Amino acid sequence: MTDPPATNPPSPFITEFIRRLAASGKARGARALDLACGSGRHALPLAAAGFAVTGIDFQYDLLVRARSSAGERGVRLSLACADLTMMPLPPCHFEVVVVTRYLDRTLFPALRHTLVPGGLLLYETFTEHQRRYPRGPRSTHHLLAPGELRMLVHGMDVLFDEEVVAPDAVARIAAKRKC
Repeated sequence: MTDPPATNPPSPFITEFIRRLAASGKARGARALDLACGSGRHALPLAAAGFAVTGIDFQYDLLVRARSSAGERGVRLSLACADLTMMPLPPCHFEVVVVTRYLDRTLFPALRHTLVPGGLLLYETFTEHQRRYPRGPRSTHHLLAPGELRMLVHGMDVLFDEEVVAPDAVARIAAKRKC
């Protein structure tokens, strides 16, 4: 998404999990990956909560905006401009991986593999029902079928799973890598 932060606030789903992790003491110094991070709408709150955040996105201009926002807020982000389909993720490296508004079904094995045992995947993206709205993706390649997100995280422990149709049609899941 290319919207400025004021019109593109963090997902309440992601924000609540960040709050819970911070309150439990699991955020301080833990490594978090914000994949397809854009201008940092989730990377910034992760960093503010104490995570050591790596953000990856294909759009350099959005990463420049994220870097500027991090400086303004006094938090540190490690950012990489990369094609996610070409950049291998390190194995067993991150305690938390966040992905929102991005879908590449082929990345799910790499997402699971880059989490440490017990690590948490927080994923939220659009479903096919989003086509009823005048915004968001239209291509089947970028929209989940009903129940598909749960299938994509097979082999993980699902802690939370939800699909909603308003105000946007999204599926969201919190899944833990098995130890």
